[in-house]
Amino acid sequence: MIGALVLLLILVIAVISAFWPRYEERFFELSLLGKDKKAKGYFANDNSSLNVGSPILWYVYVHNHMGSVQNVSVRVKLLNSTMEIPNDREHEPSPFPFFVEFPSTLSVDETLFVSFWWSVLDAVSQNGSIIIKGLMVNDQTVEVKVQALHDAFFRLVFELWVYDQSSHEYKFQWESDKEFYSASTYIGFRVVLPAD
Repeated sequence: MIGALVLLLILVIAVISAFWPRYEERFFELSLLGKDKKAKGYFANDNSSLNVGSPILWYVYVHNHMGSVQNVSVRVKLLNSTMEIPNDREHEPSPFPFFVEFPSTLSVDETLFVSFWWSVLDAVSQNGSIIIKGLMVNDQTVEVKVQALHDAFFRLVFELWVYDQSSHEYKFQWESDKEFYSASTYIGFRVVLPAD
């Protein structure tokens, strides 16, 4: 008799839970992974001081938890340590231009891994500063001009931009449950120039 009541209770709970409305938060995941698609191994020997021309492999990870197909673009910026980074709480991107972007259409619950092979291609020392003038990204030469003091560091910043259907443009935010959210990530590094 007790066994039958327990079985009936389990069956009733299963039926109710199958039809009970579920709240599902809508969001994106954005992260940067190392060469083995893990949150480690970003730099050889964990040394973030880079020689000009040394290649590095990272993966940009994006996952769509929005419950519908989404058009997104990951925009990449090179900054020095004093330049303004994105403010995810205020939904303000870094005010500096991006040098490369990776647009994509993500289906529901789709995960995207974007290979990001890069190296400092051209850097010079000038008046106590290092100026990065060029990068190699996924076998493409990219011209940049970002300056940092010799003892300061640079940052590669990755911002998630989401296509807004009403304005027909990408925005550094998305809406979920009547609130807005933004996502960005960055990693710092230093540049070692060859001795003259």
